[in-house]
Amino acid sequence: MYLTPKSSLFLGGSCVSAIAAVGSIFELGYGQPDFGVTATAIILVLSIPLTGLFFFAAVKDARANMK
Repeated sequence: MYLTPKSSLFLGGSCVSAIAAVGSIFELGYGQPDFGVTATAIILVLSIPLTGLFFFAAVKDARANMK
């Protein structure tokens, strides 16, 4: 595997932001969110593109270190 510390951090960030997105969807879909509707919607809107960006950066870094 071509995992470097940098790509590991990007992959971890992708996982955390994906979990935040799924949690926000459930919070908004099933009742009153703990942080309020506005804050939860902001978290959802920010976490979706961050998941893709972090994952793309992790793959790009891992491919750059293939030898």
